Amino acid sequence: MIKNYFAYYSQKYASKWLVLAIDLSMVLVTFFIAYFIRFNFTLDFDLHQFLVQLPLLFIVAGSSFLIVGSFKSVIRHTGFNDVMNLSKAVALMTFMTSFLVILNRVTELIPEFTVPLSIIIIHSLLSFVALSASRLLFKVLYRYVKCRFMASKKILIYGTGDSGIVTYNALANNNKTKFEILGFIDDNNKKYGKFINGVPILSYTEITPSYVRLNNIDEIVVATQKIAADNIMHLIDSLINETQVKITKVPPIEKWINGELSISQIKKVQIEDLLGREPIKIDNPNLHNEFHGETIVITGAAGSIGSELVKQLSHFDVNHLVLIDQAESQLYDLQQDLKQNGKFNFTAIVADIRDGLRIDGIFQEFKPTMVFHAAAYKHVPLMEASPYESIKVNVNGTKILADISSRYNVKKFVFISTDKAVNPTSVMGATKRMAEMYMSCLQKESKTKFITTRFGNVLGSNGSVIPLFKKQIENGGPLTLTHKDITRYFMTIPEASQLVLEAGTMGKGGEIFIFDMGESVKIYYLALNMIKLSGLRYPEDIDIKITGLRPGEKLYEELLADGENTLATYHKKIMISKTRELDYQKVKSEIEALCITNRFQNNNIVLKMKQLIPEYKSNNSDFEKFDRRARVYEQNNNVKVSDDKVDKTFINL
Repeated sequence: MIKNYFAYYSQKYASKWLVLAIDLSMVLVTFFIAYFIRFNFTLDFDLHQFLVQLPLLFIVAGSSFLIVGSFKSVIRHTGFNDVMNLSKAVALMTFMTSFLVILNRVTELIPEFTVPLSIIIIHSLLSFVALSASRLLFKVLYRYVKCRFMASKKILIYGTGDSGIVTYNALANNNKTKFEILGFIDDNNKKYGKFINGVPILSYTEITPSYVRLNNIDEIVVATQKIAADNIMHLIDSLINETQVKITKVPPIEKWINGELSISQIKKVQIEDLLGREPIKIDNPNLHNEFHGETIVITGAAGSIGSELVKQLSHFDVNHLVLIDQAESQLYDLQQDLKQNGKFNFTAIVADIRDGLRIDGIFQEFKPTMVFHAAAYKHVPLMEASPYESIKVNVNGTKILADISSRYNVKKFVFISTDKAVNPTSVMGATKRMAEMYMSCLQKESKTKFITTRFGNVLGSNGSVIPLFKKQIENGGPLTLTHKDITRYFMTIPEASQLVLEAGTMGKGGEIFIFDMGESVKIYYLALNMIKLSGLRYPEDIDIKITGLRPGEKLYEELLADGENTLATYHKKIMISKTRELDYQKVKSEIEALCITNRFQNNNIVLKMKQLIPEYKSNNSDFEKFDRRARVYEQNNNVKVSDDKVDKTFINL
């Protein structure tokens, strides 16, 4: 036990006492050099007097170092603050020495202690330089030895801003894995050829496969958030196929732990980083006023969009959040997540939006002022095989929720639709379009403001293509793709949720808001990029298998239907769709009748949907047989498609 006790304290204190001993030795050596300089680089001074002064200087210097504690810092991590501590210690030593010399001149207690003030000044300068230089020299030597003999990874850092410097320090000071930083990469040619901490800044064009192979680069860490998606794609396309280099990314500074970057936070570049457009950001102070003191119902609260809406709304000063979902486990996880983040002004309720009595009871108890309706069936092939369920949830469930909201005079009802509702080719898309139409009809007779938001695929949402590809890659492939030319619009979950909140804020009732999602993305290229990001090669490691379009699936998604155009709003990414004119009374009664007919699982229910939605044309589906009959119905009833008479106030939003 005594042995262990001694070992512990020797490891804890030995190093700093060694540093103190070295510092005191350097102070004494520089004192001799100061004398040597003062006497014109000769030894023509009183050696006896000098030897008497040394012990006194030793005591003064030791006291100064002990008071300031400059010897306690870890030498290999010497930084600006450590150098400042050294300057304080030297300044205190100089002051104490000068005071003793002046005091001795008056009292003459120690005749030999008459140090010229010029020597004191020279000594203080030499001491500071020697102590600082020794620490920096040790730091440089330590890093040199570590990099040359212990390095396990050779790194390039993309970005020379503050985040790049912090990344450099985090990597260089990491003790678990040894990193050798060979260079910084920057797009700005003016910085090319300069150095940061002795590390050269390289031109973006200089990073070629041959350069990576020649220098045995293991990893490129993207430390800037401002890098264009095209530049990341260039690195991936030019390097990953021909080299084994990894490309990773530092998270935004707001996600750092306690304001500091951890090595564990540096992750592989995600497919979200390759959208090919700038992330959509919402910074509207009106959002705080809009949701202040509101009681808000979120349906589908445990889903991808619903849960993100909940998390974002929880940051506002809302009165209460009512979270409704029939997925018990996911709702429980969301509940625990909110509690862990200190949010308690919510109630999680397991309920089905198709149960009118249950929903009515919830509204009666909580009296919500706003509703965000995200609950829906959304998988196209599954809904193509189950139109009964699709109508029951997406149409009748939405109708029940909207009717109850209207009855309880909810201020705003925000319905989350999809781009598949535009010129639908599937049962799922058609049911979402019918729900949009019912919102428009109900708006004519209700005090509630019904607002519809329409956007495309959400990256990382449950059942989307990204998680599917990730799982297939983990299983060794192949990646399954329905068609090589299929394209989709994409946005991230936070983007979609922010835009929904923004649209809900600006909505006056009756609008269909559509979001600018940039250019559509070819899923084939998405699959290739995901293979590359996984450090694999196509087709050697992972193949892509074309399976053919699924029932109801489109090659190209659209954000506007035939006969539709848009009006601008104050947010450049949000527009209002001018939809075709509806016979509201007729459409509303037909939707109500269809919901009743659907209860009996009528085999011709899809035909009735096609008669109600003239633009609904099935694709690669058994329901194509109804298209001709629907067109005959359309001709016989003279269905007219024209621009809607949109309230002119929308234009001024």
